[in-house]
Amino acid sequence: MTANEDPAAIRQTPIPQGAAAAVEALEAARAELAATTLPLAVPEAPAARQWIRDSLAQLDDYVIPRYRSLDAPLLAVVGGSTGAGKSTLVNALVGYPVTRAGAIRPTTRQPILLHHPDDAEWFEGHRILPSLDRIRGTVSTNPMPANQAGAAPDAHAITSLVLVGHAAVPQGIALLDAPDVDSISDDNRRLAGQLLAAADLWVFVTTANRYADAVPWRLLLDAASRDITVAVVLDRVPPAAEDEVRTDLKAMLDRQGLSGAELFVVPESALDGLGMLPEESVSALRQWLGTLAANAAGRADVARRTLNGAVKAVSVRLEGIAEAASAQDAAAHELQTICVQEYEQALSRILEATKDGALLRGEVLARWQDFVGTGEFFRTLEQNIGRMRDRVGAFFRGEPAPAVKVETAIETGLQAVILDEAATAAENVDRRWRADAAGRHLLGADDLSGTSEGFDAKSAAAIRSWQEGLMEMIRTQGQGKRTQARWLSFGVNGLGAALMVVVFSMTAGLSGLEIGIAGGTAVVGQKLLEAVFGEDAVRRLAQQARDDLHTQCQRLLDDERLRFLDRLEAAHPSSGNQLARHAKTLRRLAGAA
Repeated sequence: MTANEDPAAIRQTPIPQGAAAAVEALEAARAELAATTLPLAVPEAPAARQWIRDSLAQLDDYVIPRYRSLDAPLLAVVGGSTGAGKSTLVNALVGYPVTRAGAIRPTTRQPILLHHPDDAEWFEGHRILPSLDRIRGTVSTNPMPANQAGAAPDAHAITSLVLVGHAAVPQGIALLDAPDVDSISDDNRRLAGQLLAAADLWVFVTTANRYADAVPWRLLLDAASRDITVAVVLDRVPPAAEDEVRTDLKAMLDRQGLSGAELFVVPESALDGLGMLPEESVSALRQWLGTLAANAAGRADVARRTLNGAVKAVSVRLEGIAEAASAQDAAAHELQTICVQEYEQALSRILEATKDGALLRGEVLARWQDFVGTGEFFRTLEQNIGRMRDRVGAFFRGEPAPAVKVETAIETGLQAVILDEAATAAENVDRRWRADAAGRHLLGADDLSGTSEGFDAKSAAAIRSWQEGLMEMIRTQGQGKRTQARWLSFGVNGLGAALMVVVFSMTAGLSGLEIGIAGGTAVVGQKLLEAVFGEDAVRRLAQQARDDLHTQCQRLLDDERLRFLDRLEAAHPSSGNQLARHAKTLRRLAGAA
């Protein structure tokens, strides 16, 4: 519940009518839970993953089956600590050694469900605890020694539920002898928790020596929080200490919100040859269970109370899972932002390097000067580009190789910039992701701090593709009769090299091409192009060339950042919005039932 929600308003909100509508709401919540993934390593994730498992188990094992069969017999799970005497108590209640009891632990290796023969149909199917197979057990007519009595299944077979029908079990209630809640076996402990979560009521067994142990009290407090009907059996109580121990335990129950729990005391007694307690030692508990079983309205009240508590518990977990999912979403968004941000900055730096003249130095400048000639050529060309056109054309036609060398030098210089910036972006993303637990988990042992394999070849191919597109633009632009002779005289490669030089010196944009680069390099290129195509056409060509370069670089970097984003996409964290809505629905359901 959020801080601004009014509990009274929730209770007044219309809810689905009838068990069928309730089952529909519960199944929708279950489907959403089953589809929920919390793959990112955020602090909330471990607990939320356990809540998902617990909630699915409780919905499958108890909540949905109980809503579908509100008139089914009550399931009383007998649970407790190691050596508390659960199996001995169950045998005493039935009046016959039907479960295994002894000194070797664990004794309860498979859960044994005792029911009245007429209630068999309720338990032979998978109405409750559907993950456990059913085994039909029998009660032998020949008494056996205590250390052999009862069902004694394989110690490793803990995936089955042994069903035993016995007329001594009152019709309308079934007893399930569960493994120890503090068993030395991990499987037994998990199974005990699963069975307790599937109970309509708990018969919790402890002893005079161990009633204050931490493990059982954690479960009792969980019962209190879920409003489950609990009967506490204090076993093996010395007669002289009965009043003192009973008073102390009752006070503990009251302090922990379990004042309504029934408390039964089983005096310390010698067992007979079959390992049975004296009949009178459990008469009060047997009578309470029998009265409850015979009272249809009372059974319905117990089932309704426990069911509402279980639904409420699931709704609380759903809220926590929704918060964890939101934390996952926030973590994923942050990792994505880091990745996008670093590669956008890399693209910006590449484009900046291609327009501030940085690429028109070194090898590119040398090859360009080889191509256009000496400084005297610069001055003559600037003074009278029209009269010099024939000379320039002849110069280009006579020496085509230098133009290609300019293109190659530009390719090499541009590739170096792209490789450097892509590597910097990858290194920054890798470093920043590893500083975050979620990112560190996604990267694992893989090193993504450099460019991908083959990126140098991909970048070279992209640059050549850009240059080829630029040449095609010049050919298209030169199709007019007035310009065709001019561009043919200068040569496509020569004009292409000139256009690249102009593109790489656009520090002030198309509205003002700056000079200041290696003694007027950009001016020469600009004037050559203007002499052929005209000023406006040159501006359009330069802008188109720059846009195409932006596209090529963007594609390269987008492919590189996918190495990171694909991992995030594969993780596919779930949204918490639907879970939060289901949590509200279940709280309304629990409050109205």
